[in-house]
This record gives sequence, structure tokens and C-alpha cells, in this order.
Amino acid sequence: MKNELQQRLFKFSVEVIKEVRNLPVSTEFKVVSYQLLKSATSVGANYEEAQGAVSKADFSNKVAISLKEMRETNYWIRIIVEIIDKNSRWLNLEKESKELMKILGAIYAKTSKTR
Repeated sequence: MKNELQQRLFKFSVEVIKEVRNLPVSTEFKVVSYQLLKSATSVGANYEEAQGAVSKADFSNKVAISLKEMRETNYWIRIIVEIIDKNSRWLNLEKESKELMKILGAIYAKTSKTR
């Protein structure tokens, strides 16, 4: 059975995809949407890879990548929040991205100490 974090990351990616579908079709939003979709879906994918890690160092590295991707995701979400009318769904995604960053950061801090 998947752990709670795996489920949250999966749900987060799906919610980002759904919200991106509602963004205006313009050059700037195409760029932001593309970058956001890449980073948001990469977070969960790298965490999934971490679950099959062959060593503690491998696990820690995949979690570090997930954290970096979540930081990038948060950046793109903050841009969207600033450009459009502070849509509550985007604000909720921004809040969730911050919480997930804290969780991934804590996991990385614990697992990278042995490096």
C-alpha cells in the first residue's frame, strides 16, 4: 500500500494538471504551464523512484530531486497567483506545495546526515 506522502504527491500533481487546463491560452501562460507541469509531475515521479532506491544515498538523492522540483513548482504557482486574481484553488495549491516542501525537506535532512 502506498504511503500517505506518495498519495499526497500524486493528488497534488493531478490537481495542478486540472488547474493548468483552466489557465488562459497565451504565450506567457504556455511557458509557465509547461514549466509547472514538468516540475509538478516530476516531484511525485522522483519520490516514487526513491521508494525503490538501492541504497540510503540513492533514496536521499531522489528525495533531494523531489524537493528541488517542489521548490520550482512553488515558484511557478506563485507567479500564477500574482498574475491572476488570487484564485483560491491556486492559493490552496501554493499552500500544499509549501507543506510538501517542508515534509520533503525534513526527510532529506534526516536521510542526508549519513552521507
